[in-house]
Amino acid sequence: MTDETAPEERIDETTTWPDLAIGLYDRLTGRNAEIVYEFEEMSVDVPSGTGDDVEHASWQLDGTVRVTTREQD
Repeated sequence: MTDETAPEERIDETTTWPDLAIGLYDRLTGRNAEIVYEFEEMSVDVPSGTGDDVEHASWQLDGTVRVTTREQD
């Protein structure tokens, strides 16, 4: 399998959340698809950098993220 293979023809093992989101978007683009993520009282600790001595900001998510795909004319 090469990098030139179309996304819909690839069957890869997804190992990260960003890879999963990219894969879903690639497969749904052009199909008038919609991806909806709903969060209820979700807490995410976002690091200020990398390493052992980083500080974290706590983000609270409560709502909906909606991604819609469509083909351009």
